[in-house]
Amino acid sequence: MQDEERALFSAGTQGDSALPMKSRGVGMHLGQSWLCCSLSSPVPGPGPHHEDPEHCDYVLVANTAARRKPGLARKQQQFLKELRMKGFRVKEVEDGKKVFFGIWAEKSVSEQYCMLLETQEATPITTRIRIFNFILNSELGFTDTFQDLVKCGVFETSFPLHQEEKKKFLKKEWACWTQLCAKKQPIDSIRDYFGEKVALYFAWLGWYTCMLIPAAGAGLLIFLSGFFHFNASQISKEICSAHDIFMCPRGDHSHKFQRLSDTCTFAKLTHLFDNEGTVAFAIFMALWATVFLEFWKRKRAQVVQHWDLYGWDEEEEEMALALINSPHYQLKQQQHSYLRSTAILLLSLLMICLMIGMAHLLVVYRVLAAAAFGSLDLPFLQVTTAVVVTGALVHYMMILIMTKLNKYVALKLCDLEQPRTFSERESKFTIKFFTLQFFAHFSSLIYIAFILGRINGHPGKSVRLAGQWKLEECHLSGCMMDLFVQMAVIMGLKQTLSNCVEYLSPWLTLKWRSMQARWDRPADPELQVWRQNYRLNSVYTFSLFDEFMEMMIQYGFTTIFVAAFPLAPLLAFFSNLVETRLDAIKMLRLQRCLVPRKAKDIGTWLQVLEIIGVLAVIANGMVIAFTSDFIPRVVYKYHYGPCRRGTLPGLDCLTGYINHSLSVFHTKDLPISIKGTENENVTECRYRDYRNSHNYNFSKQFWVLLAIRLAFLILFEHVALCIKLIAAWFVPDVPQSVKNKVLEQKYERLRKMMRPGLQRPPGSPLPPSCSLRSTAV
Repeated sequence: MQDEERALFSAGTQGDSALPMKSRGVGMHLGQSWLCCSLSSPVPGPGPHHEDPEHCDYVLVANTAARRKPGLARKQQQFLKELRMKGFRVKEVEDGKKVFFGIWAEKSVSEQYCMLLETQEATPITTRIRIFNFILNSELGFTDTFQDLVKCGVFETSFPLHQEEKKKFLKKEWACWTQLCAKKQPIDSIRDYFGEKVALYFAWLGWYTCMLIPAAGAGLLIFLSGFFHFNASQISKEICSAHDIFMCPRGDHSHKFQRLSDTCTFAKLTHLFDNEGTVAFAIFMALWATVFLEFWKRKRAQVVQHWDLYGWDEEEEEMALALINSPHYQLKQQQHSYLRSTAILLLSLLMICLMIGMAHLLVVYRVLAAAAFGSLDLPFLQVTTAVVVTGALVHYMMILIMTKLNKYVALKLCDLEQPRTFSERESKFTIKFFTLQFFAHFSSLIYIAFILGRINGHPGKSVRLAGQWKLEECHLSGCMMDLFVQMAVIMGLKQTLSNCVEYLSPWLTLKWRSMQARWDRPADPELQVWRQNYRLNSVYTFSLFDEFMEMMIQYGFTTIFVAAFPLAPLLAFFSNLVETRLDAIKMLRLQRCLVPRKAKDIGTWLQVLEIIGVLAVIANGMVIAFTSDFIPRVVYKYHYGPCRRGTLPGLDCLTGYINHSLSVFHTKDLPISIKGTENENVTECRYRDYRNSHNYNFSKQFWVLLAIRLAFLILFEHVALCIKLIAAWFVPDVPQSVKNKVLEQKYERLRKMMRPGLQRPPGSPLPPSCSLRSTAV
């Protein structure tokens, strides 16, 4: 799979190709906090580094067995000859079963780059690495890319070398667990080492973690407010004292009538996150998502201006690299095919339908699991809890499997679309992969929030799966409890297990390789450095992409269903503290060096964040309107309850709500198989719905509530979206200081172009061409 990913993204690519342009402030280190992006607190970096012109930047590795095959040996020598003709020097060292080829560029290569882009080198090492990586992934004179040669067995792998001097500084100040709660990240040093794309990832991650603090505080406040009123809720009191109210049997595995008071504990727990502050918290999170994005755009503009990348043109740079690789390069035109677009759309819809089908499989599992657990003669509440928890675990396993399939399908769709450049390919792949991942992660949550328990019919006439198994119903305390547990399990597993695997897997692999090579140390110090880099874990095109995707999914969990899980921002905050150091340690200590890539923003991921923000408004509005009991409580309080004509002293306005919200079912209408129960004296039971007691059709209250739910949803979404638009307008994307700096640079450039010999004295006649042009006008 990894080889296919590399081939799809490198064959004929212009990719991994973005190179640094002129940068002011080289040697400075932007103070990036995990709390905020501060431009005013530089972090001291290492001293000036005098680079050895003979020091190689890139290493190719081949097996000595390839030299014993004439065809492979000929291709290898031809490839190396092509590199030398393009201005690269090669140092060959044989080491047992491996052959290492150290590569470094002649000065003319970087000079040609600077000439084409009219710029200066900011970080010469990363510039040379990017140029060589572009050439390595492009077709050389004999139409073979390096990946083609790897598939043939000519070479084994290639990688840029870690820069030991800069690495020591970053290991001490950044990539260590002692810096877990450090307030600053040396973003300038990260940029000089890994390139702008990685530096912007950590800058964004730091800003995201910073902005999670108010969101986590608000969510914790909502949770604690419910905790402090744990025993004061009128609804909980009525449920806990309802010893004479029997609930109808809800599953085929239990025909017993359960007292409503048995759900007392779950009713109190539900009040922790489904209380009066839920609506305010959902609106707050909609505003938070907008403010987060708008302020990130401002910080991004400051960082990019500091790096002098504000006017950087990615397409121009890719064309310059293509010309450096081959002076006869022909520009590839933009193409569009309605036939290919239609095919891609249909295949994408097919995959989305598959994701929805997987959610239906989860429904089938929960139904069968309920029957299986019920056969163990467990209490009903234990059966329900076991079904919810195991269902969340199954969903998590499905996510792991579908992630691999989604990546493969998104790559194939991207290959079918034939984008012109690597950056365009990456952007299209991002949209396709995220769309598929969204349905894989959130399809079951959508089912629980908006479908579960709403198509089951009523006691005595239940909807059954394949005519045999009764569909699952919500928890007796409501579907919010099911949604809360599902989100808590999935998000907790993703943040803990994923981080453990993400760190332990490369750490254990590196330890094993190091133990194998402990007694085999070459005398050549340079070869020893090459071998140390070779033993590190491989990196691929998706190494940084996967980190972004992981954060986008987390951001979705933090915002989309946050009304049902207000502790999500708090969990995400603590997870990000660990994630920042984990990623730093992994990139710097456990993996081979990433190819530095150029960027002036986080690319398509910004559009993904904006889409998630809109989805969050819609989803939270629907959760409050249809999943939560907020609307029924408010309607009862002001229309059906004792306070409908004014508040009464000493009386809670929700008094009698439980009896009002439960429908009546006569036990004589139950199927014969259920009538023979221990509670033969029970003449009527209750269930959560709004139906008439004589014909079990929907009552007038149901339709009134439905109309109010829809009205609330429309009002909530319009208010939240208006707040988002006002916040986006109120906070400019680019600070005025950055705009003024750009204007000053343009002005200074034009003044320099006004040479004294070209300036026309006042009153002198215009040149003939200008005179003719003005006359014609």
